[in-house]
Amino acid sequence: MKTLGLIGGTTWLSTIDYYRIINQEVNRQLGELHSAKLILYSIDFDEFKTLADAGDWPKLTQWFAGIAQELHTAGADAIVLCANTLHLMVPKLEQLLQIPIIHVADATVCELRSQAIRKTVLLGTRFTMEAAFFKDKLLEQGIEVMTPDKDERQFIHHTIFAELDRGLLLPETKVRYLAIIENLIAKGAGSVILGCTEIPLLIKPEDCTVPVFDTTLIHAKAAAKFALA
Repeated sequence: MKTLGLIGGTTWLSTIDYYRIINQEVNRQLGELHSAKLILYSIDFDEFKTLADAGDWPKLTQWFAGIAQELHTAGADAIVLCANTLHLMVPKLEQLLQIPIIHVADATVCELRSQAIRKTVLLGTRFTMEAAFFKDKLLEQGIEVMTPDKDERQFIHHTIFAELDRGLLLPETKVRYLAIIENLIAKGAGSVILGCTEIPLLIKPEDCTVPVFDTTLIHAKAAAKFALA
């Protein structure tokens, strides 16, 4: 079994889910008392948000490259970035590192293709909804991407950091999320990607009328698959 290096704390709420899902998947496949070989580096999320809000991605990239190198030195065979937004840095990180990074968008695209999805909603932080790092992976496979309008994107971004990242799951926020989703479904979306690792805390598959792709679950399972390959 390979060893996974997890960079978490982004946030600790969803990092718990990564730890749980990876171990559950390894145990499901190997049985007995087997569990995953993991090395976890959990950051102080406030430090990350301060730099991200300032747009200082070069400094963030150097920071995370240093963490990833520490994990590699400690024995990790691959890096798992436990948040969608962090994957904005992957092209630069791959230039700095000699260790594979398991990409959340690659894993998610595989799931959408397996269900022949051609048009999807992408929800996440403003970085994830507006940058190219996730959308381009979908577009390359012929999957059309729909995102909410500017005000709705700002609402989602704000509530992720002000509520979900703090463990606040407010009914009124869920109602608006679902209204945004249903509006895009009415415009032709055939699925919804929960492209932030905290959104699945609020929105569940049974809440929607189309297939829902939980990137936390998908990414963690892909990590487990790598570890067992």
